[in-house]
Amino acid sequence: MGISILTPASAPDDIQEISLEFPDNRLLVDLCGEFDRNLAHMESMLGVQILRRGNHLTVIGEESARQQAAQVLQDLYQRLEEGRQVESADVDAALRMSNAPEEQEEDAGAQLEMFAGGRVEIKTRKKLVEPRTDAQKAYVRALFEHELCFGIGPAGTGKTYLAVAVAVNKLMDGHVDKIILSRPAVEAGEKLGYLPGDMKDKVDPYMQPLYDALGDFLPGKQMAKMMEEKTIEIAPLAFMRGRTLANAFVVLDEAQNATTMQMKMFLTRLGEGSRMVITGDRSQVDLPRGMPSGLRDAEGILRDVDGISFNYFTAKDVVRHPLVAKIIDAYEASER
Repeated sequence: MGISILTPASAPDDIQEISLEFPDNRLLVDLCGEFDRNLAHMESMLGVQILRRGNHLTVIGEESARQQAAQVLQDLYQRLEEGRQVESADVDAALRMSNAPEEQEEDAGAQLEMFAGGRVEIKTRKKLVEPRTDAQKAYVRALFEHELCFGIGPAGTGKTYLAVAVAVNKLMDGHVDKIILSRPAVEAGEKLGYLPGDMKDKVDPYMQPLYDALGDFLPGKQMAKMMEEKTIEIAPLAFMRGRTLANAFVVLDEAQNATTMQMKMFLTRLGEGSRMVITGDRSQVDLPRGMPSGLRDAEGILRDVDGISFNYFTAKDVVRHPLVAKIIDAYEASER
């Protein structure tokens, strides 16, 4: 890709143009998005103007915004050249990463040197899953390298989604014999009363996010068959007591709602040939007032234990709607 900088004589000193030339017009169409929506989104977020002429994109704006937009366009185009798709969430992730404070970028660079020149992907039955941010890449690497991992951060950062994707990958490759997904059956600030039906009917509403994640990685019939054969188990945390979980990939979701005793009980279920992932968001504790979160206690108690990986996410790692990151930032600012 060739890059040239043009400065019209009539433009103010702080307004310049960057002209980007893209050799593959087909990839350029994917980069711009349907009805140029990706370009429109970048214009709105960065305060620049992006003009499309043939296989050229011209970015007009102040220097910092202009340079940022040019870098995002190049990064996304390179992604397309590597055979990957560019969706709206990828554009948002590229914009957030390009706007990260320098000190955070330096820390991430040191932490993610292992990824230089390579891609991080998770192969599942239905699709190839790719972590989008540096923190997510570090988390996925930890999931493959450590037997016990913690993923801690706000909603929408992919903690559970990526853990379930790695679990499916490990099961497909024969590294584990089963997947066990669990979460505390704690209501989020509402008392729902007694639910009708058998035990499965009662706990399924709490487990639905785990079903949703699995459904993204496995065909429906195969998922149903595996659950029927107990190759995949989804159960409340209370059902883990007394078990030894060997040769299994175990995920505890919403761990901030586990008590200290429940957390200790769960962690000590780890058996031979197993891997365990604990995910949670410390800002969304639904335990009764005055009852400490087992996730917070585990952070302090286990931080210096060899073989355990702690991975943290921020609003910059949110891969849901862009407003979710802004909402998280606003709440954190209010708490401060």
